[in-house]
Amino acid sequence: MADTGVLETLLQRVEKVDDGVDSLAVATSLGVDHQVIVGAVKSLQALGDVISAELRSSKHWELTEEGTEIAEQGSHESRVFSCIPLEGLAQSELMKLPFGKIGFSKAMSSKWIRVDKAHEGGPRIFRTVESIDDQVREKLLLVQKGNITQLEEKEKNELKKRKLLSEVTVKSYWITKGNSFSTTISKQETELTPEMIASGNWREKKFKPYNFEAMGVAPDCGHLHPLMKVRTQFRQIFLEMGFTEMPTNNFIESSFWNFDSLFQPQQHPARDQHDTFFLSDPAHAYEFPQDYLERVKKVHSEGGYGSQGYKYDWKIEEAQKNILRTHTTAVSARMLYKLAQQEKFTPVKYFSIDRVFRNETLDATHLAEFHQIEGVVADYGLTLGDLMGVLHQFFTKLGITKLRFKPAYNPYTEPSMEVFSYHEGLQKWVEVGNSGVFRPEMLLPMGLPEDVSVIAWGLSLERPTMIKYGINNIRELVGHKVNLQMVYDSPICRLDS
Repeated sequence: MADTGVLETLLQRVEKVDDGVDSLAVATSLGVDHQVIVGAVKSLQALGDVISAELRSSKHWELTEEGTEIAEQGSHESRVFSCIPLEGLAQSELMKLPFGKIGFSKAMSSKWIRVDKAHEGGPRIFRTVESIDDQVREKLLLVQKGNITQLEEKEKNELKKRKLLSEVTVKSYWITKGNSFSTTISKQETELTPEMIASGNWREKKFKPYNFEAMGVAPDCGHLHPLMKVRTQFRQIFLEMGFTEMPTNNFIESSFWNFDSLFQPQQHPARDQHDTFFLSDPAHAYEFPQDYLERVKKVHSEGGYGSQGYKYDWKIEEAQKNILRTHTTAVSARMLYKLAQQEKFTPVKYFSIDRVFRNETLDATHLAEFHQIEGVVADYGLTLGDLMGVLHQFFTKLGITKLRFKPAYNPYTEPSMEVFSYHEGLQKWVEVGNSGVFRPEMLLPMGLPEDVSVIAWGLSLERPTMIKYGINNIRELVGHKVNLQMVYDSPICRLDS
C-alpha cells in the first residue's frame, strides 16, 4: 500500500477536476518521483472502483548525461575557446583535456580558433574571434526548462546526433473518478474471520475482491540438471532403437578388462599415470577367467586368429592394476565375454550411459570426470556400412545433422572413425564421438563365432548437452563454477528429430 498522504493528495487532485489528471503532471507538481504516483494509482485500483486509470504513452525530449553536463558547464567547443589564452596554447596540451578532442573539432568548424602548424614549438592554437555565443548550451537550457517547442526540428536532430538530447517514451496514467469515488480511504478486508461471522459485523465491512486469475506461489521442488535431462533423452532413443541397457555400477575396473581384453598393449600411452587414475587401495585385482586370460596373453605376446600380435612380454602384474575406468567399453568387454559363454550365439544390441575418469588437463571442453555414452551391436556379418547407417539414424534422432566423419586409429577397432559436430557457440567443429568395428583379436579370444562382427560407438554426454543448451565452457555445466540458477531455469531437453 502506498503512503496514505500521497493517496489522499491524489484523490483531492482528481476531485477538483471533471475530466481527470495526468499522473506525470501530478508527480511534477508534488515534486515526487513518478513511480510514487504510479504506486498510489495501483493501490487505489486495488481498493475497488475508486478511480479509473487509463495507461497512456507520450514522447518527449530530455537531456542525456552529457547534455546535462554541457547545460551546466558549457559546450565542449566553448570550453576549448575559454582555455586558450591570447598567446595561444600548444595543441598537444589541449588534447590532454577531457573535452579537448571533440571541442577542438567543433571550434574549428565554427572558425573560433586556428592552428599555426609552423610554430617553432610545434602546432599551436590561437583564437580567431574575441568572443563567442554558446548556442548549444542555450538550446539545452531551453529543453531543461521545458521550452522545447522553441527549437526547430533540425536543431533537435543536431543535438540528438551529438548525443546531447534523446527522445524518450513516457508511460503515464490518465486518472478519473470511479463509480465508488471518495476522498476518504477505507481499508478493505482481505479475509472473513470467525469473529465477523459471530458478531454479524461482516455485513458492514468492505471486502477486497478475490483475483482468481492470480498465479499462486510456485511450490518448491527439485530440478533436474541439464545433463540428466539430456541423459533421459539419450536413453529413450536407445530404447526406441531396441537396445538393452548394460549394468555400469563398477567405477573401479581392473586394467585387464579396461585395456588388455580390448587388445590394447601394456606399453600404450593411455595406460600411463598422466592419462589414467590408478588406485592405491585396493591396488590389484586377482579374480579373472583363467582360460580367457591365457588367450588374451597369447594374442598380445605371440599373436593368433590371423594376427601377429604385439610381440612383447605380457605381464599379469600390469593387468591386475586397479584403476578408475577410463571408458565404458570395459563394460562392453565384460558383456561380450558373457555373451560368448552362451551355448548358442544370439544377436544383441547393448548401450550404457555412465561416468568415466581420465587424468585430463581441464579446459573449455575437457574434464577429468565425465559421462560416456556407448552403443554396441553384435550380429553375423556386420560391416562398416552397417555402422555408418546406425550412426546416421542415431545422430539424426539426437537432432545433430552437421556431422563429419574422420578416419582414426583405435587399438581395439579396425576400421575406426571419429565423429565431429559443429558447435555454433564455439564456432568450430567439436569431437562428439568415436566409432569402429571391434577387431578379431578382441572378439575371438572371448569365444565368439568367427563370422560374428561387433560394431560400436561412443560419445560424451557433456558435449551434446553444451550444444543443445548453448553452453560454451564445460566447467559452467559441471563442477564448482556451475550457476545453480541455470539448473533451475533450463528447459526440458527436447532433441529435434
